[in-house]
Amino acid sequence: MDGSVARPRPFLALGLRLATAGTLATMAMLLKLASERGAHLAELVFWRQAITLVCIAGFLAALGKLSSIKTQRFGAHARRAIYGIVGMFFVYGAVILLPLAEATAISFTAPFFAVLLSVILFRDKVGLYRWGAVVLGFAGVIVLTQPGFGLGMEEAIDPFGAAVGLIAAFLVAAISIQIQDLNKTEAPWSIVFWFVALTTPLVALALPFVFQPHDLETWGIIIAMSLCGALAQLLLTSSLRFGSAGVILLMDYTALLWATYYGFTVFDRAPPATLWLGAPLIIGAGLLIAWRERQLALERQKSDIALG
Repeated sequence: MDGSVARPRPFLALGLRLATAGTLATMAMLLKLASERGAHLAELVFWRQAITLVCIAGFLAALGKLSSIKTQRFGAHARRAIYGIVGMFFVYGAVILLPLAEATAISFTAPFFAVLLSVILFRDKVGLYRWGAVVLGFAGVIVLTQPGFGLGMEEAIDPFGAAVGLIAAFLVAAISIQIQDLNKTEAPWSIVFWFVALTTPLVALALPFVFQPHDLETWGIIIAMSLCGALAQLLLTSSLRFGSAGVILLMDYTALLWATYYGFTVFDRAPPATLWLGAPLIIGAGLLIAWRERQLALERQKSDIALG
């Protein structure tokens, strides 16, 4: 689960992931705002990718570093692009379908899916701590979403939106593993460039069916959303280069503070009681997984030293 990382620098990785959380929360707020002003999901994904592509290509050209995007692993980039663009539609779809705070809390289930993937893909032996954390985390999701019965305090959130959010979290876990693998040989610029370069033309195919005119304010929101997305993409990729995904995901929980703030100030929606009941269960389970993986990593290090 820890995966190899090119140059481990844990404090830098934590700082980058903290910045990523704030930037992604801001992007989500702008995305939801643009959607409410009539922008289609596919159009928002296109502009997010296209503007990121222009920014990265222009920046690298200005620095004379376009050669840094050369790769011997085009197939790996193509697989990452497929997973990434599908994941992006689900992540953005959850933001549009759900209130910001609830969508953010559900996204925190990614570490639970990472545990499940470690069993399926790497034959990892998962003990009582991590299985217990997975069960606890999904109990938090049930409390948060109130499927079918409610808690007598607020109306249950859209079950379709909750399902979209859970699928998005699964894809985020899978993509994090892919990015860590690419980081063994590829620079962050290369990973981000090939992702947007391969997916922008693909999403452009949908534009004739979804594009519609916007006023200047809406265009400003779309552009700001895209720029936040470009910055967050680089920050996220860099954080996975310098630290283990199981540890730096801790910083993602700060996004709930941003999402709650934006939900109240921008969308005039106070967080429901179920958020304060379900989110701590989800976050606590994620912290337990991170702690346990850290303990296992230390045990492996001691074992390697003893054998050496």
